[in-house]
Amino acid sequence: MIRPCFLVVDREFSANISTRKLIIETAKFNVITAYSGAEALETAERFPAIDGVVLDIGLRDMSACDVVHQLKQRNPKLPIVVICLPDSDQCPEADHHLGFFDPASLLELLQKLRPKATEEIQARNQALVEEEN
Repeated sequence: MIRPCFLVVDREFSANISTRKLIIETAKFNVITAYSGAEALETAERFPAIDGVVLDIGLRDMSACDVVHQLKQRNPKLPIVVICLPDSDQCPEADHHLGFFDPASLLELLQKLRPKATEEIQARNQALVEEEN
């Protein structure tokens, strides 16, 4: 089984790792993390087989919409989820917009983006549970 791999682009804080990365990994998806728009673009070029991008709209070095635009220019089919405040500006080129602090919705959306892999992961988890009992 090949697990889906998502690029998470999150704001960087001192002595802190991305909580979104941890949340996505609970679904047993692979995660590559970038902490700026520039790093996200470089990382997407270095790892072109990513299955999607989760992007915080509040990047400090460049507009999140510019990052979305450049990623879509490289790969128009790449699913991009922008995390934003409900009343904030959104990125029109993004495929999905989700509110902050809603980890369940984020996981549900990513699982819908890769349903076959999600099904395989869940079946494997169930087999592990049965083995342990």
